[in-house]
This record gives sequence, structure tokens and C-alpha cells, in this order.
Amino acid sequence: MGIDLTALHWIYLVFIGLIILFMIFRKDTTIVCILGIFSIALIATGSISGSISSIFNSFIFAITELLSTILVISIIVAMSKGLTSTGINDVMIRPFTKFIRTPALAYWTIGLVMMFISWFFWPSPAVALLGAVLVPVALRVGLPALGIAMAMNLFGHGIALSGDFVIQAAPKLTADAAGIPVSEVISASIPLIIVMGVVTTVTAFIFLKRDMKKGILTVDSSSLAAIDPEQDSSLDLLSSRWKKAIAILIPLLFGADITAMVLFDLQGGDATALIGGTSIIILLLISLAAYKGKGLEKTTSFMIDGFQFGFKVFGPVIPIAAFFYLGDSGFQTIIGDFLPATSHGIVNDLGASLAAAVPLSKAVGAITLTTVGAITGLDGSGFSGISLAGSVANLFAESIGSGIATLTALGQVAAIWVGGGTLVPWALIPAAAICGVDPFELARRNLLPVVIGLIATTIVAMFLI
Repeated sequence: MGIDLTALHWIYLVFIGLIILFMIFRKDTTIVCILGIFSIALIATGSISGSISSIFNSFIFAITELLSTILVISIIVAMSKGLTSTGINDVMIRPFTKFIRTPALAYWTIGLVMMFISWFFWPSPAVALLGAVLVPVALRVGLPALGIAMAMNLFGHGIALSGDFVIQAAPKLTADAAGIPVSEVISASIPLIIVMGVVTTVTAFIFLKRDMKKGILTVDSSSLAAIDPEQDSSLDLLSSRWKKAIAILIPLLFGADITAMVLFDLQGGDATALIGGTSIIILLLISLAAYKGKGLEKTTSFMIDGFQFGFKVFGPVIPIAAFFYLGDSGFQTIIGDFLPATSHGIVNDLGASLAAAVPLSKAVGAITLTTVGAITGLDGSGFSGISLAGSVANLFAESIGSGIATLTALGQVAAIWVGGGTLVPWALIPAAAICGVDPFELARRNLLPVVIGLIATTIVAMFLI
């Protein structure tokens, strides 16, 4: 399973450590990421001009990979601005205020709804569906935007995506690599996901309540401005009847999207595209209905506001995404074919080398699978390295004599919690952008609860192997 690590692997590992260190001390990581890209390219190619070009090429690669997410976030924000400027948003959220009356209810309600929808359609479309309606409700009852983003993130990109019980893309990848049926991985993952989910979300909620009580986290005007445009003093652009009609039509349209996702088996990018297209249609409808002769101009104005918001939020994320893409799919495209022939990508090589270097026992096996999963998740995908987790689990189970399904599920849980969108800053952008918070701050907030959850889950796995 191991591979001889080269200077490229060690340089990449050093810069990962530096990036994590800078995040812990709340320092900007842009310069570190750019230096990392340049250093890796220089070691690989030996060309200064080629290394400088690699910085630009890595940014292009990252933007290309992130473009669909940038677009859907921008469109959702544009639609939200249209809803709020016409007063339709107030009509839509009024019924929810009857059920969500406290910050605690907001946190758990948003989280559980997010988890349920994400099981069927994956988290990114779920964030888009929930954000426009539930975020303003939660803010108004006193849950800070960062708390909303944590709920969406931990329940959606954490619990729902790491189990993936309905779509089953993640367990199929790990099961195939481990050489066992998908059903065994799903069964073995249930207790692990329950432990991970409960420990992480409860810990995050305790920290959230503590900081709200101390006044460290509050709901302020900037939080509301991130999802709402400047409030129009006269929201009488539409009659009460029209507002109610459109407020009813919007959930019906999104409901039709959900039906289409089920009937036509739309997942991931296809599901996100359907949500984005529907949001554009809703924006056009609002603009033409409310602004009469100026509807065309207002549509463009809302779209510009949305794109400005989207690229402003993604601006700091592109350099770090560009760096982490070098660890997996982006290396050959950005720099070229300079890795050893036996390499499966820098991140996967590091994980495989770790697995080959440790002694075997149930405890060590569980700790190693968690670590391998977490390392392979550092590329920000969560999915790219879970096949490696399945392979390592197979190898370890043969030596230990049991626990292949549990080890496989453990590696899957660790990889997706780290890389699928709770710790790698650019991977949790959808929730951060919809809630109008800094993705790096969200990653810092998630770090301690997720680490505590991984430790607890690993300990439980030791007894299940």
C-alpha cells in the first residue's frame, strides 16, 4: 500500500501544516497558499517561469471547479434580494415564525430539515432550497448567522453526506474498494454516524450557546444584510394578494424540482442546476410583476448584486482551493505529469504511506483509518479518497481478522466530515455564502466539535471491530 514519498509530498505536507497554523491564529492564508503552489511547481518542474504560470493556472482550475457553486449561490442571493425588496419574503417566512421561536429551536429545526433533504438530494441543493426561507427566520429569533451556517453544515455536509443512505454514492465507492457489499458498509456506518452526529452537533450547540451568552456571537445588521438587500421603506410594489400568490407559487416550484429530482434521478450538479434555473425564473417573475416597465432593468440589477456577492465571498477561497486541488485531480492539469508513475495523487500517497507504516491492532486500525480518511479529505472533496479508505480497511481487516465493514465505514465518515464540507474552508462555501459568513471562521468554529466527534467515533469503532 505504501509509496516512496518524494520532495513534492513533503513540501505539500509542510504547507498544509502552515495553512492550518495560520487558520488557528486567524491569519489570512492567501500568501501561504500561493507560495505553496509556487514551491510545489518549482520542485516539480525546475522552471521559474513555469512555476509562476502555475499560480495563474491553478487559479483558473479552481475557479472552473467552483464555478457551478459560485453561480448557484449568486443566483440564490439575487432571488433573495428580489423577494425582500418586494416584501414577498416577509409573507413566506411568517408561517415559520410560529414554530421557530428561539435560537435553540432554530438551530435544531434547520439542522434536522437540512439533514432530511440532504439525504435525498445532497447538501448543496438543500442549502439553496432552505437558505432563502429559513435563514431570515432564524436571524429574527436571535440565532447568529454563524450558528445557522453551522447547523446547515454539520447536519447536511456532515451527517447526511457521510452516511449517504439514499443515493449511496459514498458507501458504494468504499464498499467496492473493500470488496464487500454496500449493505454491509451502510449497516456498519449507522452507529458510527449516530455517534459522530450527536457528539458533533451537541458540542457545537453548547459552544454556540456559551458564546451567545458571553456576547461573542450576536445577530447584527451585517448578518441580515448578507441575505437581505437594503430594506425598501415602501414594500407596496405588489398588492397583498399578489404577494401571497407568489409566496405560495415559490414553494410549489421548488416542490416540483424535488419531484423531478426523484422521478429523473437528478443528483449533485444536475440537482443544483435545476434549483439554480428555477431561482432565475422566480427572479424574472418577481421583477416583471413588481417593477412593471422597469422589470428588465431590475432583473439585471439583482443579478449584478448577486454576482458581486458571490465573487466577493469566493475571492479569499480561490487561492486555498487552488492549493488543495494540487493534492488530487489538479496536479497534472496545472503543473504536468511530474509525479511518480506509481502515484495516485499527493494526498492519497500520504494516506497510503501512513497506513503502511503503522503496526496493526484493533485500536491502531481504527485510529489509522480515521487519520487516513481525514488526510484524504484534505483535498476538499471527501469522495476522492474514500476508495483508498476501503482498500486500507481491507488490508487491515485481513491482518486483524475482523471488522472490515466497520473500518471501511470509519474511513468514509472521517473523509467526508473533513473533506465533504465541514473543515476544508472552500468545501463549506455553500452554507457560508447563503448565511453571509466568513467560510474560514465557519471552518474554525467547526474544528473543535468535529475533532471531538471523530475521537468519540473512533473510540466506539474500536469496540465494534
